[in-house]
Amino acid sequence: MLATPLLLSRELPNLQYTSTPNRFDETWESPLSTLLGLGRAAGADFVEFFLERVNYISCLAEDDSITSISPRLSTGAGVRVFRGHADSYVSTNDLTFSGLKAALEKGLSILGLQLPAPGAFVPEINLEPLRDYAVLRGKESWLPQCSSMREMSEVLLDANARLQQKASHVQSRRAVYFRDCQEVMVASSDGTFARDIRLTQSVGYSLLCADGTHRSSISERAGKTGDPNFLRNWDYASTAESVAESAGRMLYADYVESGSYPIVMANKFGGVIFHEACGHLLETTQVEKRTTPFLDQKGEKIAHENLTAWDEGLTPDAFGTIDMDDEGMPVQRTLLIEKGILKNFLADRAGSVRTGHPRTGSGRRQNYTYAAASRMRNTYIAPGEYSVDDLLASIDKGIYCKKMGGGSVGPTGQFNFSVDEAYLIENGKLTKPLKGATLIGEAREIMNKISMCSNDLDLAAGFCGSVSGSVYVTVGQPHIKVDSITVGGR
Repeated sequence: MLATPLLLSRELPNLQYTSTPNRFDETWESPLSTLLGLGRAAGADFVEFFLERVNYISCLAEDDSITSISPRLSTGAGVRVFRGHADSYVSTNDLTFSGLKAALEKGLSILGLQLPAPGAFVPEINLEPLRDYAVLRGKESWLPQCSSMREMSEVLLDANARLQQKASHVQSRRAVYFRDCQEVMVASSDGTFARDIRLTQSVGYSLLCADGTHRSSISERAGKTGDPNFLRNWDYASTAESVAESAGRMLYADYVESGSYPIVMANKFGGVIFHEACGHLLETTQVEKRTTPFLDQKGEKIAHENLTAWDEGLTPDAFGTIDMDDEGMPVQRTLLIEKGILKNFLADRAGSVRTGHPRTGSGRRQNYTYAAASRMRNTYIAPGEYSVDDLLASIDKGIYCKKMGGGSVGPTGQFNFSVDEAYLIENGKLTKPLKGATLIGEAREIMNKISMCSNDLDLAAGFCGSVSGSVYVTVGQPHIKVDSITVGGR
């Protein structure tokens, strides 16, 4: 606590703090509460500090060689200042008291505020007892238990060798892994004082096969949070077999004919279309800009009555799971759509201030150089009452989309996505493989055409880019039937 009950602005330069330099802990309470009080005394409605340390490494194996090992260490902080509906954000890698004070002063000046006069009292903000998820969940031991550089290199080389054994007509093989360990602390003028450690890891294959003019490319990725043994437990043998089998089937596949088809989209990464075409439109960043077609439709029907969708940060080990968001709010489970009815938007603090939608623990950012914004976590369509066979049996002629590829989405929900692995559906059965398919549509239209959902929900790791940088997310769904969609091909 402060040595004096009442602190004058002129005394700030002489204050001495002994915050732990290599760890965010209770010793940061005094300097942060003083700085928060200084910001409030300057006339800010709300002030927030976000502190971060990152220990990151990635490893890439191409064919039979390790071609890249990229470590990264970073430390920094961001300060956000609100005045009415306006806000400013300033970041710094100087975590001394004077460095944080300078960032605060810059943030205040952007909003036309200045530090109080030398004789002004600076109230200390009473922060809650440190809410330390890292200690509560035993996370501080995670990083030392992770795979070493030697181990990650050996695993990736073994994995690539297995891929060579399983695949034919191999042009190139890639296996890539990364580990991201992030320590964060949030302190804000509403009394929030919280700390967490996040461990996020991902590993995946990319396989390119070619035989004359025939080509196929298949990728597969897995990701997890909070498991130091993730890479050691990666079943690369079965993954190599699955990737090689898909690449072999697509190598000589016929090109799909363009047209409008009913489709069945596979579970797991198939959920990327809902994430991109609808999920982003339910973030308050879109509501603020008035670019979402669902702007004033809360409580109204926006999808087929068989569709229910969730966003949450609670599923154990999932790629978008976090104990608290980057504004220090505990995460929760948010019902987005229930039986076709829009129930909630995803809101961070700024989004809540400007739109009136309640915060949902969705304030996320790539790192300390970004202000938090409303972002998805684990987002998925809920399982339904049908089997996969029921979905297929309902289609006389259509397309089964087994593996989704990349794509793009317009600001109001127009999308196109490539399909890496597809099959023709004839009389309710899968027949020949197809390649070259692109799904083209618009969110408002497609949500009303998802008429059947199977009971086999599965999730997949993904990466999401938006106004607050790239964050780790989960996409997912059961198998779904779309009654009709435009398919680009030849």
